[in-house]
Amino acid sequence: MGSSKKAANGEAGGPDVDNTVKLQRKITLMNGVALIIGTIIGSGIFVAPAGVYVSTKSVGISIIIWCLSGLFSTLGALCYAELGTSVTRSGGDYAYIYVAFGPLAAFLLLWVSLLIIRPTTQAIVAITFAEYAAKPFFDECGPPENSVRLLAAVCLCLLTAINCLSVRWAMRIQSIFTAAKLVALVVIVLAGVYHVGTGHLENFDHAFEGNYDVTHIALSFYSGLFAFGGWNFLNFVTEELQDPYKNLPRAIWIALPMVTGVYVLANVAYFAVLSGVEIESSPAVALSFGAKMFGQWTWLVPIFVALSTFGGVNGILFTSSRLFLTGSQEGHLPDLFSFIHIKRSTPIPSLIFTCVTSLAMLLISDAYILINYYGQILWLSVAASIAGMLWLRHKHPDAPRPIRVNTAIPVIFLLCCVFLVLFPIPTQPWNTVIGAAITLSGVPVYYLGVKWKDKPRWYHRGLRNLTVWVQNLFEVTPPEATQMLSQS
Repeated sequence: MGSSKKAANGEAGGPDVDNTVKLQRKITLMNGVALIIGTIIGSGIFVAPAGVYVSTKSVGISIIIWCLSGLFSTLGALCYAELGTSVTRSGGDYAYIYVAFGPLAAFLLLWVSLLIIRPTTQAIVAITFAEYAAKPFFDECGPPENSVRLLAAVCLCLLTAINCLSVRWAMRIQSIFTAAKLVALVVIVLAGVYHVGTGHLENFDHAFEGNYDVTHIALSFYSGLFAFGGWNFLNFVTEELQDPYKNLPRAIWIALPMVTGVYVLANVAYFAVLSGVEIESSPAVALSFGAKMFGQWTWLVPIFVALSTFGGVNGILFTSSRLFLTGSQEGHLPDLFSFIHIKRSTPIPSLIFTCVTSLAMLLISDAYILINYYGQILWLSVAASIAGMLWLRHKHPDAPRPIRVNTAIPVIFLLCCVFLVLFPIPTQPWNTVIGAAITLSGVPVYYLGVKWKDKPRWYHRGLRNLTVWVQNLFEVTPPEATQMLSQS
């Protein structure tokens, strides 16, 4: 299959000189860095510090937990750099599990992502954006629930439209809002440095007194790692990253240490200004911090958080659509999910589906409960990807691996992932049962929807008519046939 010079250079999308239509390599190194940082830094750093401290009751231990969470995420990202350069397909965990363990295991991950992980995550981050964006207009009380959900829906629809129109515009938004959230965190850090510089060190007295119980320390990692969520999202768009062999690991080495450093310094600032009691009683640490440090300018803090979460929604939408596109290319979703615009090279049907499922989650009053069910599944999928990497090393030892990390790194990371999956079972058995039930419900769907080829004519006719209608409505077409994962 020929690739044009235009595609190689990542210029404007559309048909190449050989009249094929495919995703273009438009994501630069800095775009990749912005995508990682922009997806990681959402609402977590503004609210999760309370969760870490509540479990440890110690300033010193909390700061160590944040350092270790960043190190853990960096180790995982390095493993994914090897995966992303040896299995050079978009789709992230789905692609890696497919190559290592076959189509059924990959479909179950896709099924859970389709039903729970992606739409719920997008809805929650969009709701967080809406709550903080509306906060300056409601000083005396919280904004009305319906107003928040409406604003969240506007956020999702606006960003979906931008992602449909242009990859470059989506990346520009990611870069701009990543810069904005870094500025917000730098302001918090500088305010904390000023506070410490004026002699306020009393909150660091007896910093390492606290709760050293292993159970509570493990629970504190859930809050810390939640704030680092998104470190592997660049792997979902490998096919659109310019020179992925070089830029994927470079983006990881730039983004993860930067996020870890900013997170640790932000927590030092929080602890310098707020006492342990204030942190424990605060629903959003950043708001309590702003109220003490910025006075009449406190309203800037919810604006900062809104900017942060807006960029987070954009990153999740962008990567979710590529996950569903890859699943369609493998025959696990209807063909139309893999269609892209003939001129803009954007996966419009997949983006719209991602938006619609997220909007549906906004209608569910207990969407926050759903997010508890997928935590174990999420870490299980990561563990399966790392296990798949070790299995592929054993099965295909001579396969090209432009990046190969020391074996100790994936082994240590895998053991930590297994711990994160197994630890909550005794304390949250029903979450485990429900998560397992949702996952296993994909087995009959796989055999009926994917493996059953001799379906009734009316099914094929209806699906074909829908596909043609979508093609005509959105001016989309099947992408160039690329190497299938089943041939890897």
